[in-house]
This record gives sequence, structure tokens and C-alpha cells, in this order.
Amino acid sequence: MIWHTGVVAALCSASPLFAVEYHVALNGNDHNEGTAAKPLRTISAAARLAQPGDTVTVHAGTYRERVTPPRGGESDSRRITYQAAPGEEVWIKGSEVVRGWKPYRGDVWVVTLPKSYFQGYNPYTDRIAGDWFTDRGRPHHTGEVYLNGNALFEAATLERVLSPEPFPDARDREASTWVWFTQSDQSSTSIYANFRGKDPNRETVEINVRDSCFYPDLPGRNYITVRGFHMRDAATQWAAPTAEQIGLIGTHWSKGWIIENNVIRDSKCSCVTLGKDRETGHNVWRANPKKDGATHYNEVILRALAAGWSRDNIGAHIVRNNTIFNCEQAGIAGSLGAIHSRITGNHIYNVWARRQFTGAEMGGIKLHGAIDVLIEKNRIHNAGRGLWLDWMAQGTRISSNLLYDNTTDDLFVEVNHGPFVVDNNLFLSPLSLLDMSEGGAYAHNLFAGRIVSRPELRRWTPYHRPHSTALAGVTLTNGGDNRFYNNIFLGVTTQPSVRNPEDLARAFPSFAAGNIYSTGALPYAGEANPVHAALSPPRIVESAGEVHVQWALDPAIAQAVTQTVTTALLGTTQITESGYDDYDGKPLVIDKDYFGKPRGAGKPLPGPFQSPPDGKGNPRIW
Repeated sequence: MIWHTGVVAALCSASPLFAVEYHVALNGNDHNEGTAAKPLRTISAAARLAQPGDTVTVHAGTYRERVTPPRGGESDSRRITYQAAPGEEVWIKGSEVVRGWKPYRGDVWVVTLPKSYFQGYNPYTDRIAGDWFTDRGRPHHTGEVYLNGNALFEAATLERVLSPEPFPDARDREASTWVWFTQSDQSSTSIYANFRGKDPNRETVEINVRDSCFYPDLPGRNYITVRGFHMRDAATQWAAPTAEQIGLIGTHWSKGWIIENNVIRDSKCSCVTLGKDRETGHNVWRANPKKDGATHYNEVILRALAAGWSRDNIGAHIVRNNTIFNCEQAGIAGSLGAIHSRITGNHIYNVWARRQFTGAEMGGIKLHGAIDVLIEKNRIHNAGRGLWLDWMAQGTRISSNLLYDNTTDDLFVEVNHGPFVVDNNLFLSPLSLLDMSEGGAYAHNLFAGRIVSRPELRRWTPYHRPHSTALAGVTLTNGGDNRFYNNIFLGVTTQPSVRNPEDLARAFPSFAAGNIYSTGALPYAGEANPVHAALSPPRIVESAGEVHVQWALDPAIAQAVTQTVTTALLGTTQITESGYDDYDGKPLVIDKDYFGKPRGAGKPLPGPFQSPPDGKGNPRIW
């Protein structure tokens, strides 16, 4: 039988039996075949070859490139996988090592680079800007300078490099005295840095030269897996919800990515983005300030729907078991593009730790349009704002997360109309919950900080049909219509007036039962038979990569009249007229605790723990 070459090619592309594994190694060559014996030199060369079903395996070393995958997979079973070789440490960096520093004055050195060095993109002329960005009265560039892997602070003037002073808002003030400054003309860029007595030509000094480490140039690169890499040093721009959101790694308005088991760090703005495209709008409020930002965003949503924003085309990503830190905007950000996603098991910290600039859209996790998203078992700390669900959080479940040492708040739910579920979480920062939404269900949480509740009567915001992006209407946020079942609230004696749930009257009534109140926390006015107990504030202990909580439980908490929280118990939301299903559309039953252990049938214990695992009130929680 004679086979036509086109038929052979079709059969090869259709069958997983013909999937190819391409190897990349530092001793390779991009003219090689990509076999283990003859590897390619760059990940980008492998990306150009990889077809649906193929795997790109990268071997140990540092790869200084932006990987721009030209295609994705065809389905969950026919994806393109990029992975670090098992047991090998692989770095993808958006930076380059810079030599040739010259003494300038005192501890300050200078290096001057020609325009051609930056190959079309110069982060030292690219200023951070965008909708809802606040520069605090000075310019900021997407570039960065790293000394032995540690990012220096950008100074506003050369004088501040010559005479550095601690930046008052930085969480590490001593680190803020290691500074750099840049200036450019038409032919070159000069970077000045105060290395505090170190010789930069003897140390490792790197600078950002790429706007990302792993990001498609076009939307629709679906079903890509990125696994096991160390990725760092990206000159990312501000990721407003009304803009294309480019992260150190990002999905770019695609579907079905898996980002897992990576270390992702040192992004000027955001580390991981599950965000929107440019065609539906890019910093539209800044371009036209005559209309307010909320109006612009509503228009963006309509354009996104017209362009096919639905679970058939967008979202359904998995982001799990990553370590994400050192980013000044967000650990994980996403506008509209995170629908139906699963964000689980991530350790996110040091977000907005420098505090040289600010704005909205900042947090450990910051999502717009979190429809049917699972956010579970993440550890978020030192993030300013821990977790922020902004607009259209509907059908989403926030479960078994650990949040602490966040200076703004642990959880901010803004202008959502429900239903969404918040269960089995430990909120341990001074402000546990900022509620500017309605239709939330809070069950089995530990609130160790204040709760603040506010309406939002200035912005009309959308709500959707159940488990869909299809619009059902727009409305103001009157507040209320919340459920508080089987939680533990610890009082804050300095501000008791804003400590209890739903402490202000709202247009819609809320529901509460089975809760425990301690140390001055006041029950919701409509709650029957609230139980008061003597509970000390929990104390976090971090050691050898583990996190424990020191906390003694009062036997009185067993007196609470509780019941298993289910879809039937929670009822229907006032505005969206929807029931509280689980994130996957199945009936909700909260019958497991923070650790995944079964709860007592019919009468579960309040709070996130059914019982301390060691019986001594000192459980390991991460």
C-alpha cells in the first residue's frame, strides 16, 4: 500500500502514540533535532517545533529568554507540556548579567548601555502606568537591578542614590537603602546604583530586559502545561482589569492551562496573570477619563461577551502548588480570564512589600469576574491585601485558605451579588474581612480580626445567570443578604464597634446561626442563641518550612447549636435568585474541615477545625 505523505502527517498528529518529547539543554544547539542525545539550546526553539501532544523537557541551568509559545494543545489530553527535567533545577530569567560598571562617586557605580542592547524593548524608558495605578508623585520604570539575586529599590533622583535614606513605607526599611536610578537619551541608557561597598564587577548584577518569561503573543494558545520551573526577573507592566494583563507568566486570554509546581518570583508588577486580551480594551479609562472607570469596565465586559467570553473559550485553568513572591502588584491577577479555574495549594507572599507605588488591583490573589472558581488551600501572607474578589464573583468557593500578616485585609469582596461561599478559612490579620458585596455565605471560618461591612451605591455592576458568563442584569450593591454559620469570631477590643458581622443595617437581611463569639465580639442582632466562649488569639509559628498555630480551644464551643451547611440551608440570593451550589455546579455540602477530615454528622464543631489533630491545640496548618 502506498501512503500519501499528507495522510501520514494527519495520522501522526491525530494519535498520541506519535507524541514527541523535545529536549533542551545548555550544551545543545537550536539546529539539533531535540533528542536527548542532540538537544536544542533554547526553550523557544523547542516551542516552535512542539505540536499538540508533545512535551518539552528542559535540563538544568539558566535560560535567559522569553518563551512565546506559537501554539497550544487541542484538548486536555492533547496539550503541549513544558517541564523541567525531573530532579533538575531549571531557571527561566527575564534578566541579563551586566558587567562593565564604572565607579561614579562613593559607593555609587554607573553602567551605560547602547540602545541596541535592549533589542527593541527598554524597561528603563518604559514607565509603569495604567488604569487605577498611583505613582505617588514620581516615575517608576518596569526595569529592575538585582545584586546577587536581591532586587534594589528604584530611586526617584540621582541624589537619592548618592545619599540613600530608608523608604518609610517599605516593610524592610534597611533593604530600601540599596537603590538605583536610570536616565536615557536617544542613543543610550545609564544606570546608577549604590552597592554599599560591593564591587558590582565581582558580584552578580542582573537587570530586567524582558517584559515576561512565559507569555503567548496572541490569545487562544490553549491547553499548555508549565511545570517545575524557577522563573524570575520580569519587567512587567501594570495589569489593570481594563488592559491586557501581561505577567511574568500569563495565559493571555486562553483556555485550559496548567501552571504547577513552579517557583515564580521577582516581577515588577504581577507574577501570574489569567487575564484578558488587548482587543477588548487597553487602559481605556486612562485614554478617556471623561467617563468613570466603572462605566468603562462595564463596556469592556460587553465587548468581551461579544468576542466569545465563555467557558467554551476562556479560563478553566489550574494554578497549583506554586511558590509565588516578590511582586509589587499581585501574586495572581486575572480580569475575566480566570472563570471556571482552580487555584489551589499555592504559597504567595511578599506582594507589595516595597510600597513605592500603589493603586487598586493589588493583592496576593486579585480576580475580576471570578465565576465558578475554586480558591483552596492557599497560604497568603505579607501581601498587603490577601485575597480580593472584585466584580462578578459568582458560584465561586474560597475554602481552607490560610491568611495572616496582611496589612490591608485578608479578604475583600467588592461589588459582588452572590452566590459565593467562604468556608473553613483562617483569617488571622487585623482586618479579616472587608465586605462591600451581598449574597456571600461564610461557614466554619476563624475570623481573628475585624469585619467591616459597607454598601456601594455609586456603581452599577453586573450579575450573571448561574454558572455562566451570560448577563442577567446590573444593580447597585445594597449589602446584606449574607449567611454566617458555624464561624468563630474573636473580638478586637480597640475597635469593637466594627467587629461583629453585619454591624450596620443593610437593605437585605442576613442570616446567622451556630457561631461562637469571644473577647468582646458581638453577635449579629438576628442570631438566636449565640454562644460566647473564652478564646485567646491564635499565634502563628513558622519553622523549617512548616506553619503551626498555637491556639487553645474552649470546650464551650461544643454548646453551639450547629447544623451541616448545605445548598438547602443557604437558600437563594436576593439579587441573582440563585442557590448556593458548589463551584462545579453540584449541590454544596460542607462536611469536611480545614484538613479535609469529616465533620460530625448533624452537629459539626464551629470554626475550621473539627478537632485539633494533636489534641493539644497546636496543629500544623501548612
